Amino acid sequence: MADSPYVIAVTAESFRRVVVEGSHERLVLVDFWADWCAPCRMLMPVLASLADAYGGKLLVAKVNTEEEQALAVEYGIRSLPTVQLFKDGRPIDQFMGALPEPQVREFLERHLPRESDRLLAQARGLLNAGDRAGAARIIEQAREAEPENARVRLVEAEIEAAAGNVQGAQAILDDLPRELADDPEVARLKGQVGFAAIQVDSPPEATLVSRLEADPKDSDARHRLAAHLVARGDFEGALEQLLELMKRDRAFADDAGRKGMLMIFAMLGGQGDLVTRYRSRMLNALY
Repeated sequence: MADSPYVIAVTAESFRRVVVEGSHERLVLVDFWADWCAPCRMLMPVLASLADAYGGKLLVAKVNTEEEQALAVEYGIRSLPTVQLFKDGRPIDQFMGALPEPQVREFLERHLPRESDRLLAQARGLLNAGDRAGAARIIEQAREAEPENARVRLVEAEIEAAAGNVQGAQAILDDLPRELADDPEVARLKGQVGFAAIQVDSPPEATLVSRLEADPKDSDARHRLAAHLVARGDFEGALEQLLELMKRDRAFADDAGRKGMLMIFAMLGGQGDLVTRYRSRMLNALY
């Protein structure tokens, strides 16, 4: 272990600093092992070799479970070797057993930052600053760097949506590979584009509010108002309007109130106080 600067033994005292806090700076691979474990000894040189190969992008932290039993219990270690990958302060993936180097490398490549990911972050920064043309140029670079990175298409959809091309953005999202089907970022973007489509040719928000004051049964106005509220980040206001729409008019646009609420829940990651409160209110209204 002393031969590599990227492999370090950790204890209960150093675990938080090295692993939990350190994983906010780079990926930390925690190897839970023991002296009596022959597969552990087989895996050690594989992990050390990969740590050196990635040159600082990855730290291997070794936990001797005979000496650090409390850590093994805390992280649910039931067999050795068990290797957990930490990112942003928490374990995000793991494998068990002495895998050969190609399999361990494949495991790591799913999580290590890539050049195209750096470019995508740069493109999003430009897009948020209103520079769509600059973002599009960076996206071309990302596509050339790693054509297989499906997330390039996500940022392309964001660029199309920002340009007002809702149909173009929706077409990109409909054509994403299956591997991204359950990705939270995809859910957020699909919701954003879906509500943007409702806003197309909509009157201003103030006009919609006036329409509802004159006629609370105006389902179209309520639906469009919810889309305006989502666009400016007022998710609670939008959920309130969609819940009212669901209560008043389930038939409107094929149950648009309920479906809109579900879309916002997905945009918010399916958790949090707002989601919990409005999911409960939705279920109470339904049943």
